[in-house]
Amino acid sequence: MGIKCKAFVVSLFLSFVLFPLVFSASPDGLIRIGLKKRTLDQNNRLAARLESEGGESLRASIRKYHLRGNHGDSEGTDIVELKNYMDAQYFGEIGVGTPPQKFTVIFDTGSANLWVPSAKCYFSVACYFHSKYKSSQSSTYKKNGKPAEIQYGTGAISGFFSEDHVKVGDLVVKEQEFIEATREPSVTFLVAKFDGILGLGFKEISVGGAVPVWYNMIDQKLVKEPVFSFWINRNTQEEEGGEIVFGGVDPNHYKGEHTYVPVTQKGYWQFDMGDVLVDGKSTGFCAGGCAAIADSGTSLLAGPTAIIAEINHAIGAAGVVSQQCKAVVAQYGETILDLLIAETSPKKICSQINLCTFDGTQGVSIGIESVVDEKNGYKSSGRLGDGMCSACEMAVVWIQNQLKQNQTADRIINYVNELCDRLPSPMGESAVECDKLSSMPPVSFTIGGKKFDLSPDQYVLKVGEGAAAQCISGFTALDIPPPRGPLWILGDVFMGRYHTVFDSGKMRVGFAEAA
Repeated sequence: MGIKCKAFVVSLFLSFVLFPLVFSASPDGLIRIGLKKRTLDQNNRLAARLESEGGESLRASIRKYHLRGNHGDSEGTDIVELKNYMDAQYFGEIGVGTPPQKFTVIFDTGSANLWVPSAKCYFSVACYFHSKYKSSQSSTYKKNGKPAEIQYGTGAISGFFSEDHVKVGDLVVKEQEFIEATREPSVTFLVAKFDGILGLGFKEISVGGAVPVWYNMIDQKLVKEPVFSFWINRNTQEEEGGEIVFGGVDPNHYKGEHTYVPVTQKGYWQFDMGDVLVDGKSTGFCAGGCAAIADSGTSLLAGPTAIIAEINHAIGAAGVVSQQCKAVVAQYGETILDLLIAETSPKKICSQINLCTFDGTQGVSIGIESVVDEKNGYKSSGRLGDGMCSACEMAVVWIQNQLKQNQTADRIINYVNELCDRLPSPMGESAVECDKLSSMPPVSFTIGGKKFDLSPDQYVLKVGEGAAAQCISGFTALDIPPPRGPLWILGDVFMGRYHTVFDSGKMRVGFAEAA
């Protein structure tokens, strides 16, 4: 998929697996696939624990690699129910081949390929715990054989392309090119509750040039409108995880009107986002605009380290101490403050104090890891190290934001030091205290000129009950360098709060309060 986000699940405290699937036909002619839960057995708990202790916790469901009522005029639409797995994995069922062989898949707007495990997957342990496609049992199978590989944050899946009919709800997509996976990252996919991925992104990010399933739905005139929409049910006590509706929207899934913004770059469903606010106060970083994507394949909400650090600090999330960050503040904090007061360009400050080099052609990206982007006029100096350069850039953002709030010099330096003590580890989860949720501030994102708020119970993932409960911040750090970044990834934490419409015909994304 290009952006290598992992999927997130608090593995040690998983508590549900699937009962056998139950099928039912509704009066409006739409097929709904009922899913039930049962307690996770001790063997699966052990596998989850090994995953967690091995340092590769399942985040947003692998990256995740790399869905009721009267629906009105249902002609030309199709509904697929999604299963909610601990607010971290949402997946539904498809069929591949004739007769259909059943697979549970992540419906992922952040990738564009369809893949399922192959019967020819002999050497990956994970394949033995999932359904496998058997081409010999399908009368509509067509051989392709072209090799394929997709890189994910936790490893790569590889295999080869094949063609067959794919059933999604009541729709049958003919001659769909897909990947038969013959190798999977074993531990990661061993504990995953889905078999494969059905990508709903643009063909520009499709591996091997394969035409995505959604494109074929439109080309084969299987849907009334070139629109699909997500309703995600964040209530883990309810059996249904939500619905994805192909060919339109269900008015029962949202309140009010959608706010639409144009797709700015095809590949992911990318759009321009405005300011990010904590407790109604601007973080400053996106006041001039930022790029964002709506990504059903990422469980959390990811953004640049500097801003995620401010958000997690404000909600009391745990973090890691950065000695490089503290060293920069101790040695250069007051100098940075003075340069900002003197209205020196924030983009040039770290080069002026010899922590970075900058030729002035373009702004720099903020990141806790080293960023070398000579093409865009920016690189670390090498003399003091990339980490010091990145720490300096973050300090500039933090100090600049505090100056806008008219804080005193002492308060500013103390605040920045506090942030240095609580930096989020890249793509690492940050714990919060469950009994502090009522005192945590709202976090808001500005899209299309409108504020979209997230309350603490919406941006915190709670696992377990009573004294055994653990709470995890829904905000995670991910630094993507220019020209693609900085980039925000609005995953299920955001899409669970806001019903999301993906409109291929008008090339736009829409958000409304979920019902």
